[in-house]
Amino acid sequence: MFTGFTEETIRFFLDLRFHNDISYFKSHEDEYRRNVKESFFSLIREIGPTMREIANDIELRPEKCLARIRRDTRFTKDKTPFRDHLWLLFRRAAEPREASVMYWFELSPEDVAWGVGFWGENRPAMNVLRDSMVRKPSVFLAALKKSRLPEEGMLLYGDSFQRMKIPNEVPELLRDYYPRKSLYIKRTGVPLAKAYTPELISLVTKDFVRLQPMYQLLRSAADEGVKKLEG
Repeated sequence: MFTGFTEETIRFFLDLRFHNDISYFKSHEDEYRRNVKESFFSLIREIGPTMREIANDIELRPEKCLARIRRDTRFTKDKTPFRDHLWLLFRRAAEPREASVMYWFELSPEDVAWGVGFWGENRPAMNVLRDSMVRKPSVFLAALKKSRLPEEGMLLYGDSFQRMKIPNEVPELLRDYYPRKSLYIKRTGVPLAKAYTPELISLVTKDFVRLQPMYQLLRSAADEGVKKLEG
């Protein structure tokens, strides 16, 4: 049963931030398992039944949902081996991350946040959404209305094409969505103290259920984008 993250969870992240090397992690790996990994696994198990109601093809195995604490440094200038924060992802089982739509939750020493969206840039899916914003904007508008978006504390994020022309047919409410390279909805402004309580479960699951229409909209666009790429 998830009873909340602990001060030891955050302390582990902070200690790793200042001692970010393999020898330190190995000597404190038991603390990672006890204070970080098991807490995230417990959270995943508690949220799992709600996710199964949202979509029956979502991966729920904790070891598949939780990000690795060890970073892949092959293609980045930052060679620090470990993350000083962690996240979990709920997405379609066995789907490549770059093509997927996901619910996510992230915890760091400074912040707790969650939401739904694409992982980074998903051009095929965004092209499908852009086309729908012109030809049938009512579908996108309905998903926003059902998800009660936008709202203070739950807003749109993602990089945009700075010079992309927005067609006149796109409704005003969708004009901020149209030029996006990436797109995700994020719950912000949650006090970090909430992460220390079992109330976190109800806060996250309530938002995840609420965002189901947006998930379905993005899921449909991602699937159509893949079909178009495959010809």
